[in-house]
Order: sequence, then C-alpha cells, then structure tokens
Amino acid sequence: MKLKAFFLSAALLLTGVAASAQGSDTVLKASDAQKLLPASVFFRGQSATTQLRNSGGVKFADGYFVLTAAVDTSGYSTDVQAKYQDYFITEVPITIGGHALAPGAYGIGFIGGDKFIVLDIGGHDLFTVDSKTDADLKRPMPLMVESDPAGGFKLYSGRRFVNFKR
Repeated sequence: MKLKAFFLSAALLLTGVAASAQGSDTVLKASDAQKLLPASVFFRGQSATTQLRNSGGVKFADGYFVLTAAVDTSGYSTDVQAKYQDYFITEVPITIGGHALAPGAYGIGFIGGDKFIVLDIGGHDLFTVDSKTDADLKRPMPLMVESDPAGGFKLYSGRRFVNFKR
C-alpha cells in the first residue's frame, strides 16, 4: 500500500512539473521586477543605485529570469555614462540582435546612431547591434520589456528597442 502511495505521489509531482514547464513566459512589469532586483548594483568598480520604477523583465515558463533596471550613473565618468544606462541580468543564454549572451550581469545602453551596446561587468564592450524605433508605441516608458508578436521580446528605452530571445 505504501509503495502504491509513493508511485501515486511521484506521478502527481511529475505531472505538476510537466504542467509548469509547459506554461507560458511572463513579461514582468516594474511592480513585478522591483521585487527581485537589488537597490544598488556593482558595475565598473562602483556601486550604482537602481531606479526600480524603471525596470522590467521576463520570467520564463521554467522559472528562469531576464531582468533589467535603469541605474543612476551620476558617479561615473561621462564616457561610461554615454554607454551604461541600465543593468541587465540573464539567468539563461539569450540572443540580442543575433549575438549570443551567456548568463550573467551586464551593463547595457541605447547609444547614438541607433545602436544598442552590451558591456561586461568591468565596462568592456562586448557587442553593439542596431536598435529600432517604434513610432506607433502608445505610451513609451524610460525602460520596459514587451512580448514581440514575431517571437521573443522587445527591450525598450522610450521608443527605441532591440529584440531578444531565448
């Protein structure tokens, strides 16, 4: 009898795991993401305060996250400020504009010439991709993540965005 109960419990547990793995990815708004993000982050030898009201991300169906938040870069040099605007964390490998990005913490920014840059935690350039402008966006925010109807997600800064996907 105990063995039957064990197998029944195991079957229910596996069914629950399968059901949660088959769920859908969830776009996180600032109110969701700020519960997960720290009040300050380390980047390029300094600590910067996060602007949690300007944050977002994705919770994937399997429980992994991509999170991002705007940061106060006032203590950084002007050349770092020109590139580093937001903190970006991914728990899984993703691609941004066709470039692979491993799990980790990064600095990101939308820069001149309709470009988007990704920097490692030491402030070194990893890659730059083209950004696009969404003139039809109804309510642009300083930072937000939205689902992309074509697949994946869009990371916005105002009306400018890049696509990323897992």
